[in-house]
Amino acid sequence: MKKVVTFGEIMLRLATPGYQRFIQSTEFTATYGGGEANVAVSLANYGLNAEFVTRLPKNDIAKACLSSLHKYGVKTDNVIYGGDRLGIYFLETGAVARASKVVYDRANSSIADIKPGMIDWKEVLKGADWFHWTGITPALSQGAADACLEAIKTANELGVPVSTDLNFRKNLWKYGKTAAEVMPALVEGCDVILGNEEDAEMVFGIKPEGFDSHHTGGEVNAAEFESVCTQLMKRFPRAKKVIVTLRGSINANHNTWRGCLYSDGSLKVSKDYDITHIVDRVGGGDSFMGGLIYGLLTYTTDDQKALEFAVAASCLKHTIYGDFNLVTVEEVEKLMGGDASGRVSR
Repeated sequence: MKKVVTFGEIMLRLATPGYQRFIQSTEFTATYGGGEANVAVSLANYGLNAEFVTRLPKNDIAKACLSSLHKYGVKTDNVIYGGDRLGIYFLETGAVARASKVVYDRANSSIADIKPGMIDWKEVLKGADWFHWTGITPALSQGAADACLEAIKTANELGVPVSTDLNFRKNLWKYGKTAAEVMPALVEGCDVILGNEEDAEMVFGIKPEGFDSHHTGGEVNAAEFESVCTQLMKRFPRAKKVIVTLRGSINANHNTWRGCLYSDGSLKVSKDYDITHIVDRVGGGDSFMGGLIYGLLTYTTDDQKALEFAVAASCLKHTIYGDFNLVTVEEVEKLMGGDASGRVSR
């Protein structure tokens, strides 16, 4: 069984019920989620040995958070403890022309106060087949960025493949450094790089010619992103594969969804999905990453199949409430095979 280790922050998610606005809601639905934890849940559901590493406070909320991961088979043996609080994010789900909103309450969370040396990365990554991090973690603090770099360098030394989701979050970079200053040193150690149509531009100034993510009308031309992939590979020569997720936003409830993967000088493009009734798009990129890691570890000689698995897995995530993608390999492969009927399984 392949072992994948992910590292980052997990938070308490407090969401207004249905499509209520913050100002009108009198209650919140509590779940848990975070980029790297979401990836670990996906991989555990696919039958892989998935481990999530973070720093948490020693309290009952953190215990409940870990229980939510254990429920889906994610290992947390190397979680460390310290600090006073678990980060929180509040979610207001948008509808039609009204966009969703996220409000963060994660300052001074336990992982934001992490320092290099707190985690024994050689022990954590012993026997690992993959290590994954996202651009969210180094945005939290200098200490989190340093700990992430420490993990990446250790993985490189041990020969463990490293992937990143660039995941640029402008509201998080508040400790005096910009993503452009911090991210290059971390991405230099990555074998697989994932981003969406905005990440490469916002972090590295790399963008496709003439593309405007806010005016896609649901139409996204994957070929326009080949230059983004080649530019990223030129800047980060260790990278063997660069993947871009392509979301066409018709409105908050209706998106098109596909992806492209660049490797060995060629661009592979997935089929296009029309997602007409989105239940929850939070975690959509993480579900893609989870599917991609599974695909690359499983279909080792077939990048096209790995890409199709990632896109189909993420398409299904849009139908599931919460951050976690709670689908099986069989369900993903069924959609890959063209069965999108949604007929009752008896």
